[in-house]
Amino acid sequence: MKKLFSVILLLALALVLAACSGSDDAEGSSDSGEEKSENKVEIFSWWTGAGEEDGLLALIDLFEKEHPEIKVENAAVAGGAGTNAKAVLATRMQGDDPPSTFQVHGGDELNEGWVAAGKMEPLNELYEKNGWKGKFPEELIDLVSKDGDIYSVPVNIHRGNVIFYNKKVFEDNGIEEPETFEEFFAASEKLKKAGITPVALGDKNSWPATQIFENVLLGVLGPDDYKKLFAGEIPFDDERVVEAAEQFGKVLDNINEDHAARNWQDSAQLVSNGEAAMINMGDWAKGYFVNDLDMETNKDFGFFEFPGTKGEFQVITDTFGLPKGIENPKDVKEFLTFLGSTEAQDVFNPLKGSIPARTDADESKYDEYGKEAMQDFKDSRLVPSLAHGSAAAAGFLTKANQAVNIFVTQRDVDNFIQALKSASSEL
Repeated sequence: MKKLFSVILLLALALVLAACSGSDDAEGSSDSGEEKSENKVEIFSWWTGAGEEDGLLALIDLFEKEHPEIKVENAAVAGGAGTNAKAVLATRMQGDDPPSTFQVHGGDELNEGWVAAGKMEPLNELYEKNGWKGKFPEELIDLVSKDGDIYSVPVNIHRGNVIFYNKKVFEDNGIEEPETFEEFFAASEKLKKAGITPVALGDKNSWPATQIFENVLLGVLGPDDYKKLFAGEIPFDDERVVEAAEQFGKVLDNINEDHAARNWQDSAQLVSNGEAAMINMGDWAKGYFVNDLDMETNKDFGFFEFPGTKGEFQVITDTFGLPKGIENPKDVKEFLTFLGSTEAQDVFNPLKGSIPARTDADESKYDEYGKEAMQDFKDSRLVPSLAHGSAAAAGFLTKANQAVNIFVTQRDVDNFIQALKSASSEL
């Protein structure tokens, strides 16, 4: 009996141990399941090209190192300079399937697009918590605000009113950097006599020509009246807008004949090889010259403000906000807080070719052009870009692009002004 009792006791003990062991296995399976269902933040953008993709991947890598509990999903959509991504985004937003956060230009693309449609959450508390109101310029915060609330975090700054030029072409022809329209046109005549195209343009896509026009407008109107024009406070048949259209036509007298068959990179190559002298392009062109064409800043190419716009800064800013209806707003706020830090901006922007949106970033991480642009960003008047969706609503921009494209071929100032005036009903 004693032996039987001992056997029964041992069996019972074995069952208890097995149960405990099974319980441990179950807990281990549960832990494994939690790891598989880790928190995710989906980052939607059109950053797939050289430089910008490198910057995005560096951002993601750094964030995941600092927040190993949050996995970042890179949902970038390639092609069309953002056109494809914006179409996909519109479908998702309208179908109540927003990404965790998405790239959007500050200004009307954000405010009159997604904020006015009731699709975004305000970020005022995030700005207060991180002390960002003293780190981003007030005019920049205005571009990401509507009706007193702030809706996105600027990650970078590109400048639209800059002209890049081939230094050898300028030196060989005795040309100094022009500051006025008169000096610009005089230099252009000199270049044409030397058999060189003064201005490279690639308007296979509509926006490069519109970018030239917006800079002519800024040069003629100045920053305050430029803003008033797109706010509907100055009519498009104002005599100064007519003057700007005429000046725009004179600029177009100096472009390459095959402009309609080229994109902006193709036209930048004309400057690189000396067939053309200048190009008005956002400073992503600087990254293209350096990274893709092996040119050296201030040796192979130089840069200056578009004529008449010295002391002014045409802003193109990529920003990220908090869409309504997402499942993990806490994790997204962690990512947005990271994007707004100097650490993140100084990792991303040197690779992207842009400058940080914060004014307290580490200048030592940027090249000669970046340092000068950062100082100008601090000191200049900031104005929104029309061509890149910041200055006016999408409806106006679409019609303005159409009007510009027609003007490029027909050069009819009266029809151009009438088309802009008609489009202003969209403002």
